[in-house]
Amino acid sequence: MDTPASALRIRDARPEDDVTVGELLVEAFVRTYAEKMPHVVVSDQRRRDLRAVAEKRAVARVWVAELRGEVIGTVALWPPGAPGSEAWLPRAADLRHLAVSPRHRGIGASQALLDTAEAHAWSLNADAICLHVRRGATGVARLYQSRGYVRAPEGDLDKLPEVFLEAYVLRRQY
Repeated sequence: MDTPASALRIRDARPEDDVTVGELLVEAFVRTYAEKMPHVVVSDQRRRDLRAVAEKRAVARVWVAELRGEVIGTVALWPPGAPGSEAWLPRAADLRHLAVSPRHRGIGASQALLDTAEAHAWSLNADAICLHVRRGATGVARLYQSRGYVRAPEGDLDKLPEVFLEAYVLRRQY
């Protein structure tokens, strides 16, 4: 798909985006994993959590990538110390739920969403940005590593039998 970057817009998620964002997250974190990692089992609770966008917006900043009026991607950032943050370092922001519709991958939406979330974390004077990647999701891990995130096993989250999450961190460069 040949889409000019100028057609892509990153903006704050609004209440009217909640259903679309929730379904986008389920598509990315459930259906895509089912295709790439058939051994992964996702609970009904996980689906409910992914769809709970309004609750997420109450404690985190949520952005969407919009292309010609259609929401095609999303990312969320919990500020340092926010309730529900999974950041394991003090003064670290927690980046979660980066997702782009499979129909719109390869047009720079992930990069634009990450640029926005990272810039916001630094504007909050965060010392680092923490995130987690499902073990075995090597392509996702490579995306973050290409941006400077490094593996941080001390932040791993063992939520087995459902999921084991590997931790990554991007430290602020002063």
